[in-house]
Amino acid sequence: MAETAAALQALARNVRAARTRAGLSLDELGRRAQVSKGALVALEKAQGNPNFATLVRLADTLGVSVSALTEGPAEGRVRVVSADAVEPLWSGARGGTARLMLTTTGPAPVEVWRWRLEPGEEYPSHPHQAGVVETVSVTAGRMTLVVDGTEHTVEAGQTAAFDGDAPHTYRGAGTATCHLVMTVHLPPGPASAP
Repeated sequence: MAETAAALQALARNVRAARTRAGLSLDELGRRAQVSKGALVALEKAQGNPNFATLVRLADTLGVSVSALTEGPAEGRVRVVSADAVEPLWSGARGGTARLMLTTTGPAPVEVWRWRLEPGEEYPSHPHQAGVVETVSVTAGRMTLVVDGTEHTVEAGQTAAFDGDAPHTYRGAGTATCHLVMTVHLPPGPASAP
């Protein structure tokens, strides 16, 4: 995940601040997010390097976006982000990637992700907090979206939306690389503002 000292420091600072705002001890956050206390202590000392699934569980438990945990302070009114400037938060065994491009601000933030899935490669996601809505817009190739055990084919030029509080999986389908833009719409509320 974060490979630079500055990125680890930002992650440590953001996790500690979100945990404090939520009024959670390290023990309680660990229990709720299913992360060991030792891993949390290391993370808050900028010594940890959590995987993508851990970041998602922490963000869901703290009621914030993943980018609220990983990004530094906002840099102005307009933010332009290039995909090659963002490190992948997930890398698949066949070369697929997921990059969190940015998160909008406001009472109901939206995360914008760029995904690349190779044929047969998949990412299973645990259910998110109630009120989270995800969309996937396939720009090239084809994917299979599995929501609560039911498979849905989404092809280039198509967009699907679903409630993220059900188990779901993204899977590359067909013979070509699947490129998609995924959004995560977080529920409104004071705890979800980044």
